[in-house]
Amino acid sequence: MKGALKIAIIGGGSSYTPEIVEGFIKNYEQLPVKELWFVDVEAGKHKLEIVGNLAKRMIEKSGLPIDVYLTLNRREAIKDADFVSTQMRVGLLEARKWDEHIPNKYGVIGQETTGPGGMMKALRTIPVLLDICKDIEELSPNAWLLNFTNPAGMVTEAIHKYSKVKSIGLCNAPIGLHKWLMKKYDITSDQIYTEFVGLNHLHWVTRVEIDGEDKLTELLDKREEYSGKNVPASEWDADFLRSLQALPSYYLKYFYMTGAMLEEQLTSLKENGTRAEVVKRVEDELFELYQDPDLQEKPKQLEKRGGAYYSEAAVNLMISLYNDRRDIQTLNVSNNGIIDFLPNDACIEVNCVVTGQGPVPMGLTKVPEHVKGLIHAVKTYERLTIEAAVTGSRDLVLQALVHHPLVPSVSLAKTLMDEMLEQNRPYLPAFFTE
Repeated sequence: MKGALKIAIIGGGSSYTPEIVEGFIKNYEQLPVKELWFVDVEAGKHKLEIVGNLAKRMIEKSGLPIDVYLTLNRREAIKDADFVSTQMRVGLLEARKWDEHIPNKYGVIGQETTGPGGMMKALRTIPVLLDICKDIEELSPNAWLLNFTNPAGMVTEAIHKYSKVKSIGLCNAPIGLHKWLMKKYDITSDQIYTEFVGLNHLHWVTRVEIDGEDKLTELLDKREEYSGKNVPASEWDADFLRSLQALPSYYLKYFYMTGAMLEEQLTSLKENGTRAEVVKRVEDELFELYQDPDLQEKPKQLEKRGGAYYSEAAVNLMISLYNDRRDIQTLNVSNNGIIDFLPNDACIEVNCVVTGQGPVPMGLTKVPEHVKGLIHAVKTYERLTIEAAVTGSRDLVLQALVHHPLVPSVSLAKTLMDEMLEQNRPYLPAFFTE
């Protein structure tokens, strides 16, 4: 892999693209990118051109010898790539709107990666990504596929199970926590050690150390939290947090504070529409800015999106794989015995040492007894959903929904299944074969 690198970004018309371009420019010495290919689908052509031209202006300003290509031909972009990164949304924000709205209509959490909405996103996304993997197997079998496409854990597990592609799942929550701690304690990243336990969007931080000193107790006592732009901030109960003995991911609010979170969603729905509609407005504003021919850098407004720092995480991972850096990053990888009550091929989110051969998951020092049940329940739902996505089985969809902790009854699960599958009919041909 040494020498000039070819990197393909699938979903290149994404509003996040300027952030990853900024990452390549800043880290050129450690990651000598020669060709940067942005690929999108016909429906995303307009955005690809706008954001692609901004990328070209950014690189021109940097003076670096990076060639930028914009294409709708995925195979051309993937051929001989060293890294392929996916940042796509099958069905665009319109599909996400229904993922959020339909569950809300029935008094259930509507969220793009958690619960019934997350399930629909997985059903739409997994077949498309497995199709991309066929191209990678054929055209760039040694490439690393870095998957940001949500639900990242499920998608990565499906890739590991049904393709030969070397793939790693990535989320911006761990780097977001480090950024928050750096600001809070006025320190650099190398002074922090955190231990993550769990799954993508369902993790607990069981150790927080600054220069080797435990800060977890202090953070739990103060009830301070790191949160994402895409999850509203609700107060944790002080007794609960202290007894949990771990810093919960903000996504865990949907499980631990379901009533309050649903209320916030329904209020927000009345006032601003679904989160998808809010994001659409932010995106429209961003693309308006991106069109300015004088703009040559990533605009500040991009930080309003829920995925801040995700590109930094991607570039960090590429640098570590390319340079055999052996640093610690929190990634989505196969379990292989790390969490003893889950199958070996289950995808988990844990600290890994990143080598030139790939990430090596680190053993966990603490897995609180009281979080095991929720991890197991959600992983069961995830595995059923992956099988459903591959087979087109409604029986598996029903079982996955019924056994999801946020779906209260069989009858409601059936109603949600029928209505949500029908809404997604254009993207789910496997479920409509008759």
